[in-house]
Amino acid sequence: MSAMDRLLSNYSRQVRLPWSMNVSGKQRIWFAVYPPSEERRVRARLPQLEALTLEANHAWITVDLTRVLPEYLASHKYRESVFQNPKHLRAGSELEVRAATLVKDACSREEADAGSVVAVIGLASLFDFIRVSSLIDHVEDAIPGRLLILFPGEYAGNVYRFMDARDGFNYMAVPITTTESFINP
Repeated sequence: MSAMDRLLSNYSRQVRLPWSMNVSGKQRIWFAVYPPSEERRVRARLPQLEALTLEANHAWITVDLTRVLPEYLASHKYRESVFQNPKHLRAGSELEVRAATLVKDACSREEADAGSVVAVIGLASLFDFIRVSSLIDHVEDAIPGRLLILFPGEYAGNVYRFMDARDGFNYMAVPITTTESFINP
């Protein structure tokens, strides 16, 4: 079984489990963790993740953060200078706010309720500009059902490492990995 097939299988098991409604925002977050090299395969399998969610009688909403950085740069007052000397770009907090706004907007849609999954894709495009933990801090109180973070990185010993490069962070999220039988039914 391929890594992507295992991720889909583990997600299918997780989305079908009963959901407790009296949990904090941090506990409403699921991390679908996969190797960064699998990013394109994950995007190709997004319709399957949606189908698994719908089969489990939950709504599905997708938030794609891929365009946040290019749109920010295109509208930046000093974009020509930034393109000439990109090492001077310090956009972290502004990009976090933009990304968080997109996620919060998805969480506040009419179809987003206690039984819905809001899936966030495109974090890899923001690598080195935002911290996933900071993004989550911004949105955790807005999550009505579950927030599925498609996370290119690794998970080991309750520590998540974004793009396998940064120091990890410990989080209360539920990990869904490409590991065989990671989630017990």
